[in-house]
Amino acid sequence: MAIRVIVDSTVDLGREVIEECIVIPLTVCFGDKEYKDGIDLSKDAFYTLLAEEKELPRTSQATPAVFAQTFEAVTNQGDEAIVLTVSAKLSGTYQSACIAAADYDNIRVVDTRNVAIGSGILAKLAIERIQDGKSLDEVVEIVEANRNKVNLIALLDTLTYLQKGGRISKTAALAGTVLNVKPVVCIKDGEIELLGKARGSKKANNFLNDEVSKSGVDYTMPILLGYSGHSDAMLQTYIEDSRSLWADRVAQLECVQIGTVVGTHAGPGAVAVAYFGG
Repeated sequence: MAIRVIVDSTVDLGREVIEECIVIPLTVCFGDKEYKDGIDLSKDAFYTLLAEEKELPRTSQATPAVFAQTFEAVTNQGDEAIVLTVSAKLSGTYQSACIAAADYDNIRVVDTRNVAIGSGILAKLAIERIQDGKSLDEVVEIVEANRNKVNLIALLDTLTYLQKGGRISKTAALAGTVLNVKPVVCIKDGEIELLGKARGSKKANNFLNDEVSKSGVDYTMPILLGYSGHSDAMLQTYIEDSRSLWADRVAQLECVQIGTVVGTHAGPGAVAVAYFGG
């Protein structure tokens, strides 16, 4: 009997790791066109549409029926599964998974209280503990004990998408653009919140570094860096500016492209760091 890791498509992971998971796609809607996230809409295609469309896309949660179909397949193979979903405060996906899991004793659902690479490092932690030979109950206990230690901090390159999403006014967006203001956001209590602002990319990178240093990093646990858009150029600049944080502590920094939920509000050019607090 194997323990499978099931995630929804908002959970961002590297290609090799995601291949070890079963991914449940959310639905992404641009206007009247619907796409299955990660199936008929790649991350690159998503960012192309995000730049072309006037209105921001909408995401629809995975339904209980979709989860039930996957749970049935896992059960028929004689396996168990831990299901890791986007924060319940950001999507109804967690509730859908819980409804479907009510009929299965071999399925456990966990609200990561996070999103994107923040949820991703919890999935990596689950996979590592499964490989260590832990039982399903033990893996669930470990993930739940560590989810509130996850820090996800993101530096945005533009205010345009926050304004489109109604999070800031047009006036604030215009003023911020003129002054080259870079907002820094985080996940707090399962929701996206503004952490602070800095003028210019260099000061913004320093602000991000200060926030990471302040909370401390547990270097024995999974760490993920993320970028939004087609290019990771901004992320590579950040890595160079933050070398003192990672040098001699992390053998290799894993970098992944951020998907739909954070990408919708951040737009291209965002840089994100997810780690467990020390």
